[in-house]
Amino acid sequence: MPSLLHFSHLPGLWGPGLAAALFYGAVAALVLLGVRDVLFLYEENRCSMTYMYEYPEYLKIKLPKKISRRFPAYELYLYGEGNYAEENKNLILTGIPVLFLPGNAGSYKQVRSLGSIALRKAEDIDFKYHFNFFTVSFNEELVALYGGSLQRQTRFVHECIKVILKLYKDQEFAPSSVAIVGHSMGGLVARALPTLKNFKPEFINLLITQATPHVAPVMPLDKYLTDFYTAVNNHWILKAQDVRNLTTLSVAGGFRDYQVRSGLAFLPRLSQHSRALFVVSSAVPRTWASTDHLSIVWCKELILATIRAFFDLIDETTKQITEDPKMRMLVLNHHFVRHPAKFFEEDPETLTELKGTLIWMKIKSSKWTYTVYNESDGKYFMFPLSNHRNTYSHVHCQNSMLVRKYLLSIVTLKLQEYPSLSDLVVYVPAINGNKFTLDCEFFKEDSRMVQLPVTHLFSFGRYNALLLQNLKTAFVVPSFTEISAKLHIAQPENDSTVAVLNIYSSSDCQYEVTIKTSFSQVLGQVIRFHGVSLPVYVVSNILLAYGGQISALISTGHCSDFVPALTRAAKPYKVDPFVNVVKFLLGFNWFKDIWNVLFLPELDAVLLNKQDMWFPLVSLILFLFGTGIAYWGGILFSSSLRLLSSLWLSLTRPSGLPKDSKLMTPRRAFMAILLVFVSCTTCGAFAILIIYLHYMFKSYLLYQYFHLFSLQDPKHSKETSDNSNKETVKNCDSAETITKAAAAASPTTNTAIDNVVNSLKIHITIINLLTWIVLLCLPSLIYWFKNLRYNIRLDPDPCRTMAIILVSTLGILMNSSTTKVKSSKLSKIAAQLPLPLSVAVVAFGPMHLYRVPYFVICSLLLHVLCCIV
Repeated sequence: MPSLLHFSHLPGLWGPGLAAALFYGAVAALVLLGVRDVLFLYEENRCSMTYMYEYPEYLKIKLPKKISRRFPAYELYLYGEGNYAEENKNLILTGIPVLFLPGNAGSYKQVRSLGSIALRKAEDIDFKYHFNFFTVSFNEELVALYGGSLQRQTRFVHECIKVILKLYKDQEFAPSSVAIVGHSMGGLVARALPTLKNFKPEFINLLITQATPHVAPVMPLDKYLTDFYTAVNNHWILKAQDVRNLTTLSVAGGFRDYQVRSGLAFLPRLSQHSRALFVVSSAVPRTWASTDHLSIVWCKELILATIRAFFDLIDETTKQITEDPKMRMLVLNHHFVRHPAKFFEEDPETLTELKGTLIWMKIKSSKWTYTVYNESDGKYFMFPLSNHRNTYSHVHCQNSMLVRKYLLSIVTLKLQEYPSLSDLVVYVPAINGNKFTLDCEFFKEDSRMVQLPVTHLFSFGRYNALLLQNLKTAFVVPSFTEISAKLHIAQPENDSTVAVLNIYSSSDCQYEVTIKTSFSQVLGQVIRFHGVSLPVYVVSNILLAYGGQISALISTGHCSDFVPALTRAAKPYKVDPFVNVVKFLLGFNWFKDIWNVLFLPELDAVLLNKQDMWFPLVSLILFLFGTGIAYWGGILFSSSLRLLSSLWLSLTRPSGLPKDSKLMTPRRAFMAILLVFVSCTTCGAFAILIIYLHYMFKSYLLYQYFHLFSLQDPKHSKETSDNSNKETVKNCDSAETITKAAAAASPTTNTAIDNVVNSLKIHITIINLLTWIVLLCLPSLIYWFKNLRYNIRLDPDPCRTMAIILVSTLGILMNSSTTKVKSSKLSKIAAQLPLPLSVAVVAFGPMHLYRVPYFVICSLLLHVLCCIV
């Protein structure tokens, strides 16, 4: 049986290809290391689960027929439990309306945590106040990946708000606005409401978003998604008066949320606005926990903080959420920024009466420790500030339960901020069964601050160490604790502030603090911030290999295999310097004017720089990652092709070598027209998938033709396999060899098989490019398939134009051969074009992934022209 590896790249790995395999294997390993750090090396889940004490019910709100016809896939529900749900079946509502909006592929049932906790809170106060939680079903649409339905969702929410307010119109305390809680993309939909022409700004006065990517889309896969973001953010910036009475709170999940990093949840232009607030869940008082993208809707600690804020926002006069924006910000700051461990008070009393058994102890020393065990009475300790104000700048107190080994509370005061205070009083409560320690001390800020440079990525194990000396010596077994510190957002370009790490430690121990850089976590941050751009760099590498194959075909008459062509052509210096030079020149007004005259879009590197996400090595690192992914992806694809073809050959036998050399026949033309019709009437991504599968099938047939030749010419096969002492004719780096003896024995057959092999190698590279196009179009296909029962045609369709071009192009390309390409007048241009297209992909694709397929199509169109002209 002849070998099935005649044109495989695998034998070449044992020569120079072995070094390339090892190098790109290491690169692929680094990618996996970074992904592992993002997905698995975040802090553990510290959120408690919220539970329903009664069976949750979702009462469907009947919408007007006009709205139901316009939005057949969407629904509105009212959440309830037990008797509360039974009482509200007639929709006679007297509470405060809150609307929950789910996010990408989110369920309307995610409201149950908020609704249930709010119901329990209302029961505790005998329903003096209560909230009615409404929720919207968006049919679990993939709006983070397909932006065509975002505008539709926004219009539906607008109609839902009007329907909700009508339910209260005959009530004594009828609300005039609705509070909104939006998870993920639901928060963005809520922010888009003011962009509607007929929307009244007074319809909403409070918006809380959970893990919402406000800055930019996580994966910009279509133009509708990026345009929607641009319209919303521009409206909030340019027409700020429309949202001047709207209070917005954005809560990010922290490091555990690997889908939406915290930096995307930041409201950049509203950070200085008095009506907007941004917090990370791990910094929310009494929560102190990072949440992943889904647990943020049920994290009990965070839900409790949200519900407490809702009840404190109620105006006793109107029985609704207060209309005072300042009051709303005070409440949100109290619960989400700086909680003073007491109930919210709009006007806190300046004088507090100290009740109970008063045992006063006056402390005059600057450093003092008090330990108590099983004490029945509490004590007040008074620190006269007049004795220390001129010497020290800060006072710090911390109390801990040493048996349980955790801190109860920490208070640090800056004395200059309290010039009118004469004494500081610290209360120690009665203790039962636990050892309680209170440490207080006065100190100067400079004496407790040490500024150290952070070690860089290439420090190779070097680190900074700081020794904290003790006043006492404690004989305790040494312990080791590692704290991972990562930034949620990059340092702004003109910001000179530094990250501050506060360490609260015992005064009777000695500590050594070591600061070092974790290589794996740096890679994890690169993947977290820029991992979405990896497809751009993979396609860029494949385009370079594609151009290298055509160049080899023109110069030697033989086409290289994909992997050797990638190893030889994929060089960072061919791409990165051009992008960096253009970015540099765009800093000059004269070049920017020329750029605008040519109607070129803004460079994505410039946009990344505006988000403080660009540094000199980012493109180089991503390019190497992309090369590694393309390298091993090519090996995997070629191996899969051989395996599937071998299985197919065991079932069928091709009748002979391909004889039809026509690029287009009536049958093929009919097939192309049919697919164009499918793309126009159903979904463009569906037509792309069909033509992709058809292209792969044609490649399988080419492999079978090659295998058939081996069976028909055993002499050639034997001579091809046994090449130990014979002079050979090779293409550039291909492992496939054709002996001169075999070539002389049957020149016509050898020419035919050479053409088949060369064509197959080109087609494999094209399929690699098409695979990434299909992956980028896949969300549209999934969205269309899921909504097929509502509409057979996807509208709007981001892939329709692309599908029409690809169907026409691939219909010709799949039947082409390399013979015409070699003799074409446009072949040299076709060989050179992939290089500038590769640069263009990196320049304009990282933040606009939907542009990537069009650069690939440009190269394929020129290939088709080479086959025709």
